[in-house]
Amino acid sequence: MKVVLLKDVKGTGKKGDIKEVADGYAKNFLFKNGFAKLADNSALSENKNQKDSQAFHKQQEVLQAKEQAKQIEGKIVTLKIKSGENGRTFGSVTSKEISEALEKVGIKLDKKRIDLKEPIKTTGTYTVVAKVYPEITAKFNVTVIAE
Repeated sequence: MKVVLLKDVKGTGKKGDIKEVADGYAKNFLFKNGFAKLADNSALSENKNQKDSQAFHKQQEVLQAKEQAKQIEGKIVTLKIKSGENGRTFGSVTSKEISEALEKVGIKLDKKRIDLKEPIKTTGTYTVVAKVYPEITAKFNVTVIAE
């Protein structure tokens, strides 16, 4: 029996897949628990429309991510931090502080998307990578100056 999966089913397939399964499995488990529905013409057409819609939305997200990466690329963000002798700072510059500084120049970027190899603990200029979207990154500079 051909079914369209409405949810991910371990061992059978992912949401939106069209699968050939045993009649008993379909009737007694998949249909009963709301995991699938019979793959008739209307279900297949609805499934195709959903996949097309998901592909369109993903394409729009990628375009927005590329646009945001262009905005971030090459930016210079300046942060002031208290420091002692030899340019050594009290504490470190975190991705949250960098995110807040970016927001002040009009770029909204979540702190989880800022990739710091190690915490910034001295004054100077550092190149930081922002992971805007999977496989889309942008590099910008963070200048840390003593207060």
